[in-house]
Amino acid sequence: MFSSKDKAAASHYDTLISTKTEIVGDITFKGGLQVEGVIKGNLIAEAGSGAVVRISTSGRVEGQITVPNVVINGTVEGDIYAYEYVELAKKARINGDVYYHMMEMVLGAEVNGKLIHQAKDELKKSKKPMSEAQVAPENKGDQAGDKVD
Repeated sequence: MFSSKDKAAASHYDTLISTKTEIVGDITFKGGLQVEGVIKGNLIAEAGSGAVVRISTSGRVEGQITVPNVVINGTVEGDIYAYEYVELAKKARINGDVYYHMMEMVLGAEVNGKLIHQAKDELKKSKKPMSEAQVAPENKGDQAGDKVD
């Protein structure tokens, strides 16, 4: 269980992606991000920034998540790199590998992938760079020289 100080930091969110919103593209953020809608892209926050992403039961992320802290009660299709902690709530559904330093997992959470514990400094070094295959398919046709009908 995390200290009350950690929980207090996780309760403040600067940005809300509502249930009626779908974003296609990568999001780089600081502070708190609450996802209740759909994000088709990667979520990125700097290590050591204290940033928190919370994915609610209606939230869905299709992409890689690279953040210090993440609380999931929705769906993630992609790998997660959490520099500090991962909290998987009852309705969390992860299809991908989870690289974490500390984890809390509640009965009912589901991970279809590997759980890989690493020290904080190892996690920063092991983060795989995104390959072209991880880029959202909608963005691939926009490259120079490609014919788009």
